[in-house]
Amino acid sequence: MAEFIIKMPDVGEGVAEAELVEWHVKVGDLVREDTILAAVMTDKATVEIPSPVEGTITWLGAEIGDTVAVGSPIVKIEVAGSAGEVAGADEQPAGEPDNAAGATGVTSPEVGADSDTPTPNPSPQVGGVSGEPGTEDSARSSANADDINAPSSVLSSSASSAAAGPSSSGGPASLASNSSPTSPLGEAAGGARPDTANGDAEGDDGGTGTPASTRPGTTSSGTATSPSPLWAGARGGGSNGSNGAAAGGTALTASSTLIPRPTGEKPLASPAVRLRAKKAGIDLRQVHGTGPAGRITHDDLDQFISRGAQQPSPAGPQPNTSVEEIKVVGLRRRIAEKMSRAKARIPHITYVEEVSVEALEELRARLNAERHADRPKLTILPFLMRAMVKAIAEQPQINAIFDDDAGIIHRHGGVHIGIATQTSAGLMVPVVRHAEARDLWDCAREVNRLADAARSGTATREELTGSTITITSLGAMGGVATTPVINYPEVAIVGVNKIMVRPVWDGQQFSPAKMMNLSSSFDHRVIDGWDAAVFVQRLKALLETPALIFVE
Repeated sequence: MAEFIIKMPDVGEGVAEAELVEWHVKVGDLVREDTILAAVMTDKATVEIPSPVEGTITWLGAEIGDTVAVGSPIVKIEVAGSAGEVAGADEQPAGEPDNAAGATGVTSPEVGADSDTPTPNPSPQVGGVSGEPGTEDSARSSANADDINAPSSVLSSSASSAAAGPSSSGGPASLASNSSPTSPLGEAAGGARPDTANGDAEGDDGGTGTPASTRPGTTSSGTATSPSPLWAGARGGGSNGSNGAAAGGTALTASSTLIPRPTGEKPLASPAVRLRAKKAGIDLRQVHGTGPAGRITHDDLDQFISRGAQQPSPAGPQPNTSVEEIKVVGLRRRIAEKMSRAKARIPHITYVEEVSVEALEELRARLNAERHADRPKLTILPFLMRAMVKAIAEQPQINAIFDDDAGIIHRHGGVHIGIATQTSAGLMVPVVRHAEARDLWDCAREVNRLADAARSGTATREELTGSTITITSLGAMGGVATTPVINYPEVAIVGVNKIMVRPVWDGQQFSPAKMMNLSSSFDHRVIDGWDAAVFVQRLKALLETPALIFVE
């Protein structure tokens, strides 16, 4: 066998590292060639890493959320063949142990006593006959019998019970559930209790006079239940610690026949019972007492515990004190880093203006009604994109990237408009490149294509980078006004708010009109307030008279 090492690939030009956002495999998985091993993210683009070989995963070199440098080992795969026959098999990162004994951790028999790998014990023979030569049960039973000097009749009876199969009092399950957690004899006999080993099939106490229904591990009907850990050492007296039986050997009555304790009445119980209930976290007000004057006994606690100790839900709303820790990784971390950088570095100025879209909505409805089948349905965005192209031609300083570290403004001739898109993973900004070279229908088609790619997770790094100005819109949830955050290192962003019918004064009277606000933010280091206002007012004029958008 040989080891094949997979390193972080070069996921894009100029990319030196990437964040691991998802593992598709784990150590021990068998993978085929081209099986997707992991997903990494850079600049909001997710890249999947396939396996070039077939083999077994033996090592994963990073946790989700870690940033891994290009060329660093991330996966080791055990493959068939010798080290000289497998490409990359001799590449092993410094500090990693040599897997000479096999990458899967399997140790050969010759390792001997110095091996760190423990040898698992063989499973006990369930249902086997105790004392059979060569079996695990016979050795264990003999050893335990010698340690505690138990009579041979007890051991033989216990072994016979374990080998007899299901009994009338519950079968093998009841034997296992009646085993005492502190009794070596119960372990040696396959789960039988010492005080029931010589009893009959109904579970009598071997002549002690204590009914099975009053002992821990059984209910009032004699059916075996899981013994409570609270039983051990909770009472005094008796060889098995069971002195809480009802007087005369009478079984406990069902709690359903008891009268509930009045609200606010202090429960009656001995200090030992109170201490035991306190350690178990039991509210004694919820426990029915069967002793004199409703006193709560140890048996009452046993009955309460056997029912699951379900506390009734208090009435009314209750405070929720739960805290969930969610590690910020992947796209959410990218968004957080970019928003923090934008707000920390860019002094924002936000300008809000209302726009009448009566004429625009009429034109849009007309074009959609008469469009060809191969053309997409028009929304407000394609009209706004074409209006921005015309306004930027008059104010090119709006379409720029500001490198504040170098103190250089890069003013672009091409208008590359980012479209903020909400996805299930978070906010992404695919880019419509060269909007100045696209007509209305082409802009609509490209916006639809990029939005689908972003929501399906198939958008490439090139489709998510390179914008020079951004549009953000929440559609019908756009609100009256917003304060959009600039997509750093751009210098402007245009926000679209929802269309609402408002009363508008036309000089003589108020009349209803479809109105929409534009909320736009600008980098005040680069764009003055006057220039921002001129740009937005130009957009307003073009949208209110949409015919101007098509005039060259």
